[in-house]
Amino acid sequence: MHSKEYALIVAGGKGTRIKSKLPKQFLELQGKPVLIHTLEAFYRYSENITVVLVLPEDDFTTWHGICKKYSFTKPVILQKGGETRFQSVKNGLQKIEGPGLVAIHDGVRPLVSEDIIGASFRLAAVHQSAVAAVRLKESIRMTDQDNTKAVDRSRFRLIQTPQTFSVDLIKQAYQLKEDPTMTDDASMVEKLGHTISLFEGSYENIKITTPEDLIVAKALLDSHK
Repeated sequence: MHSKEYALIVAGGKGTRIKSKLPKQFLELQGKPVLIHTLEAFYRYSENITVVLVLPEDDFTTWHGICKKYSFTKPVILQKGGETRFQSVKNGLQKIEGPGLVAIHDGVRPLVSEDIIGASFRLAAVHQSAVAAVRLKESIRMTDQDNTKAVDRSRFRLIQTPQTFSVDLIKQAYQLKEDPTMTDDASMVEKLGHTISLFEGSYENIKITTPEDLIVAKALLDSHK
C-alpha cells in the first residue's frame, strides 16, 4: 500500500538579495513565474500529489492574479506563512491530516526534477527521511578571526530540498521549540534524535537567491529544450 504523498512548498522570500521589489518566487523565468515552474515540477511527478503552498498572507492576492494570468488551475491548498521559515513550515503542516509522506521544498527551486522528487519519496518510505544533497566542487577552508584552515571537502555536503519525511515524524519535530540555529527541516528532525538519510541531489536544482541565479536557471531551462 502506497503512502499518501504531499508537497509542502514554502515561498516566503522578499526579493531583497535579488534586488527586486517583486518577491523572487513571482519573478518571471522563461515566460512564467518561478513558483509556477516549481509547482509544475511536482505535478509532472504525480497528478495525485496534494500540494500545500505557504505564502505570506499579503501575497495571496498576487498569487490569485498570477493563477489567472498564467491559467494555472492545478489544485493548491493555500496557507499563510509565519515570521520565520520555521513558523511557515509549521503552519503548512497544519493543513496535512492523517499519515503519509511530505516533501518540503523551497518555492524558489524551480528546476527540481521528477526523478529527484520520486527518489525522495521512495527513500523516505523506507527510512522516514530523505534529504537531497550534492558534493562540494571546490576546496573549502574553515576560518576564525585570525586564521584559516583547509578542510577535507569530501566529508561535507551542500543540502538542498526536497527534504521528505513521514508526516508523523516531521510534525513531531515541529512541536519542538524554534531554534534559530536549526536552518532546515532535517535539523529539526535530527534534534529529535532521528538519523537523516541523504540522497544524491542535482547541481541543476539551484535556489533562486541572487540575480545571477536567474541567468543560470534560464540557461539550464534553455538547454533542456
